[in-house]
Amino acid sequence: MNQNAGHQAKSSLCQNLLGKIESREVLVGIIGLGYVGLPLAREFLKRGFTVLGYDVDQGKVEMIERGESYIKHIGTDFLEEHALRTRRLKVTSDSSRLSEPDFLLICVPTPLGHHNDPDLSFVLDTTSMIARTLRQGQVVVLESTTYPGTTEDDMHPILAKTGLKEGVDFFLGYSPEREDPGNPNFDTGTIPKVVSAMSADGLALIDALYRTIVRTVPVSSPKVAESSKILENTYRAVNIALVNELKVVLARLGIDVWEVIEAAKTKPFGFQAFYPGPGLGGHCIPIDPFYLTWKAKEVEYPTRFIELAGEINSSQPYFVVNNALNHLGRKGIAWAKAKVLICGVAYKPDIDDIRESPALKIIDLLEQEELDVQYHDPYIPVIPKTRKYNLHKKSVDLSVCTDKQFDLIIIVTDHKTVDYHRLVDLGKIVLDTRNALASRGLYASHIYKS
Repeated sequence: MNQNAGHQAKSSLCQNLLGKIESREVLVGIIGLGYVGLPLAREFLKRGFTVLGYDVDQGKVEMIERGESYIKHIGTDFLEEHALRTRRLKVTSDSSRLSEPDFLLICVPTPLGHHNDPDLSFVLDTTSMIARTLRQGQVVVLESTTYPGTTEDDMHPILAKTGLKEGVDFFLGYSPEREDPGNPNFDTGTIPKVVSAMSADGLALIDALYRTIVRTVPVSSPKVAESSKILENTYRAVNIALVNELKVVLARLGIDVWEVIEAAKTKPFGFQAFYPGPGLGGHCIPIDPFYLTWKAKEVEYPTRFIELAGEINSSQPYFVVNNALNHLGRKGIAWAKAKVLICGVAYKPDIDDIRESPALKIIDLLEQEELDVQYHDPYIPVIPKTRKYNLHKKSVDLSVCTDKQFDLIIIVTDHKTVDYHRLVDLGKIVLDTRNALASRGLYASHIYKS
């Protein structure tokens, strides 16, 4: 299919939906009201659309209905306006209502299994749920990150069993989410959106809908769009692995990797700065490359470079913990009696999202060594149960802590709102994995980088 074919609509059904998009008469359905789905709903509401949000979590549904937000960067004013006053945001956990929207945008998790194999259960279960109420004229778009072929080879057969024909009765496409939580320079309405579909009319419709909220980039097929998302995050994972490996080498040579990066990035071409850390977090970079390595096995091609990057990044929590134990040993502090404070458990600064956060792995590893581990995070008052961990911890209030209360403090996430001047007084040893203290001009003999 030609990249521009989406602008050559033919069917009356397509033309009718295009007109409804223009007049804001289409009902936009969003399945999954998490860190991708809820910001997406906000953008469509800002442009005059009515949105029906679906989530299996009845607690989230009830919070939205009360005008309350469970995501830090989604304000209550927005929810109060659209859920309570204008009523253009409707939410439900009743799957039978999925027959109502003209567009169904799927924003559900695509995690990894225990052996780094793709877990498409959320996507495929959602597709089966849609199939039960699929009607003529609906447009289904997957936003979740996945391996090439998911839309056409896995989702389409499920929807086709309804007897409805894609490109004639309904339309199916893929448009990968692009979110950067906590970044004030980008949000859902400013990041260009790749769009694709299985048919020309489908592309015309999907492109037209998303063009109302953001600049679109149409591509020739869902497989191309799926691959583009994998490439974006694999690029970051590989480069982060490079600096994580460089960090270890330079540390043994007595060289500060952070100073090296600052010097290198003064080159105005041919270099982009990536930074080391305690491990990868979030819903994309730690996961997406493994979707590609798994898919590559289908064509019997070993993705050694990507797998090596994954190994390096996955090893970073172990590197941090080994460093921590070594520093305790050098101070003569017994591990079993050591009190440890983890500063920051969100996966990146200034957000309330712990998905795949390396802090969780670090806490787990330290507790396996029988250390007494607590944490402080201004955005995560309680660590919820996750697919991998059930840590049962509440954030410590630093204002009630005393000097040198902790044998070891590990800075895992450098939130801007943390009082770092106070923090460094609370630990006998401070291990900084983010260069947070040096960047704030804080130096002391008991501060180390990791």
